[in-house]
Amino acid sequence: MGNIVAIVGRPNVGKSTLFNRLTQSRRAIVNEEAGTTRDRQYGKSEWEGKEFSVIDTGGWVSKSKDVFEEEIKKHVTIAIEEADVILFVVDIQNGITDLDLEVAQILRKTDKPVILVSNKADTFEWQYQLAEFYKLGLGEPQMLSALNGLGSGDLLDTLCAKFRSDTTEVIEEEIPRFAVVGRPNSGKSSIINAFIGEERTIVTDVAGTTRDSIYTRFNKFGHDFYLVDTAGIRKKAKVNEDLEYYSVVRSIRAIENSDVCILMLDATRGLESQDLNIFSLIQKNKKGVVFCVNKWDLIENKESNDIKNIEKSIRERLSPFVDFTIIFTSVITKQRILKVLEEASKVYENKYRKVPTAKLNEYLLPLIENYPPPAIKGKYVKIKYITQLPNTQVPTFIFFANLPQYVKEPYKRFLENKIRAKYEFTGTPIQIFIRQK
Repeated sequence: MGNIVAIVGRPNVGKSTLFNRLTQSRRAIVNEEAGTTRDRQYGKSEWEGKEFSVIDTGGWVSKSKDVFEEEIKKHVTIAIEEADVILFVVDIQNGITDLDLEVAQILRKTDKPVILVSNKADTFEWQYQLAEFYKLGLGEPQMLSALNGLGSGDLLDTLCAKFRSDTTEVIEEEIPRFAVVGRPNSGKSSIINAFIGEERTIVTDVAGTTRDSIYTRFNKFGHDFYLVDTAGIRKKAKVNEDLEYYSVVRSIRAIENSDVCILMLDATRGLESQDLNIFSLIQKNKKGVVFCVNKWDLIENKESNDIKNIEKSIRERLSPFVDFTIIFTSVITKQRILKVLEEASKVYENKYRKVPTAKLNEYLLPLIENYPPPAIKGKYVKIKYITQLPNTQVPTFIFFANLPQYVKEPYKRFLENKIRAKYEFTGTPIQIFIRQK
């Protein structure tokens, strides 16, 4: 169970700088395209072997003046609801403002651990200003310069000490874990209820830690798996205004705890930027995926090639990753519900599929010989040997070459496509590394 850390505070106290410092070793966002804006506020971080997720709530505040306070309070409330530890950032150079006092007032009421971070302490001189922040009533302020890193080690130590331990989850490891994710109202709850059906006795709840994600064990229709349920499905969120942001935070939880994600799309609305956000979270966390276009029964006068067109447009928007299954379902009529489970089980198998080294070399080396990596500056790249690494999160292939640095992304994609063409890896990401032989 990963811990989630939320960064809150008024504007311009350096939340994003702190976010970048915490996630810098592995920036969450590589592409700066539109549609990933919200997503840019989510990253992964690690300190002394502890991995955790970081959410910068600042990125969700709309920039207009009048709603500023409301927005900030709203995100603080959501952070309290969803995160395990809250970092409350204030500006040591500016002192306490009214808005800081209001945020502190909300935070004092929570039983979640809150760490008060006095940012912008770019030199030790600022320590004399530290005392002022005790009056926020949130204990000892931690001095930090997110910009130059002063005090960041101490902050991370304090942070990790506040994480809850992961001992409470009792689940059998060998059984696949599926998460149903998607935008609000895409039919997540309905599909889960359809899976559960009336035979509720078959379902056993394994209460997870506190209330984050609850694994529901299924053993029916010849399938045995856990459904990772984001608590949101069980209880309506207290915060209704910002469902989008909420669903992203919730999805993070579900995605991190699953093997395969069933991504629900609303057939009446098509693929929207929020769906792309959730899809990119699935990819970053290296999880398998099955696309489920729901509410198919609501589409009037379906043409025979409609399905093909919709599939095509979804794949175009998600390229270069196109090797996944799209299933058109109607939860109401229970149409193709079982197909979703079958596909998810297949993807789970694909994720852990191993291809024998001899077979890989026998199949790929001749292909590479006929279509070698393009020469750079007159130097020819030779790939001699291929193997798949054991025990990895997703299928990972190592290609040994004389000049690995010359093998570029398009060629890696060519290799990936060749592997996918021959072996069954539908729905799962593949990693390809070129190493010095």
